[in-house]
Amino acid sequence: MASQQPIPVYLICGFLDAGKTNFIAPMLTSRDFTKDERTLLIITEEGEEEYDPEAMAEYDVSCAVLEGKEDFTLERLRALEEKWHPTQVVIEYNGMWQLQDLEPALPRHWSLYQIVCVVEAPTFDSYSKNMASLMMEKLRNADMIIFNRVTDALAERLRQRNIKMLNRRAEMYLEYAGGDRVEDYDNGLCPFDLSQPILDLSDDEFGFWYTDCMDNMERYEGKTVRFRGMVAKSPKFPRGTFAVGRFAMVCCAEDTTFLAVLCSGPEGKRLQNRDWVEVTARVRIRKLAIYQGEGPLLETLEVRPAQPPQDPLVYF
Repeated sequence: MASQQPIPVYLICGFLDAGKTNFIAPMLTSRDFTKDERTLLIITEEGEEEYDPEAMAEYDVSCAVLEGKEDFTLERLRALEEKWHPTQVVIEYNGMWQLQDLEPALPRHWSLYQIVCVVEAPTFDSYSKNMASLMMEKLRNADMIIFNRVTDALAERLRQRNIKMLNRRAEMYLEYAGGDRVEDYDNGLCPFDLSQPILDLSDDEFGFWYTDCMDNMERYEGKTVRFRGMVAKSPKFPRGTFAVGRFAMVCCAEDTTFLAVLCSGPEGKRLQNRDWVEVTARVRIRKLAIYQGEGPLLETLEVRPAQPPQDPLVYF
């Protein structure tokens, strides 16, 4: 009978020719990853790149190729475990399969440890438009996202799209063409000039600021910001606070979400849900239950009525 010891599973996903094999191969020949381990590599689609069988044998990696989704079953994975007795599993996952198909096929003691999404940067826009649900599902659920074959121009476009909004918890990297240069997606740089007395955000800049503020709150502590947004009020908010934000669409209508920051000030008593206002406020970092930790709280300096923008949505 197969061992019931927990077996960590590393899922590497992405569309065909995205570079999954090139990402996995060095991992499987790294002593840091394979030392004292028996690794089972499960391939669910075969691209142009191939694995070196001699290297796989040297690092105690066994390989199984599954021909189609009908072969990716609980019974088949159990049989592979019985045959190879792995202590860890790496799955090169077919980009056309949904992640929801994964869970029913995994034996109960196979624990999904990490999801890595590999994206070919030059084709990202095309896949985002034509296969949005498949692409976005993987980006949203990934623990690590790697855009490869990046150029300087593509890096700028990817950053302008503020893809971090899709999945703020994921590590995200840009790997440049040639593989000799890797950068953090946000590259550690502040996207705004904070030397001005007031950070005056345009309608198009709100989404970018929101993401950066949530991820790098310390940059904005004590800074004054001004922006236009829609009011939201809820009994779930801390007493004396209200929220102001914008609806944002990442790639399609299904991905529309309300991005809002909490505000504290006497104006909240007279405001109604869906009022459009221009807020000038000072950013403070506060520990609040609604954030499940620290988050930005805007202490209002001025709140005045505003007209909604011509297009009320923020786009990424």
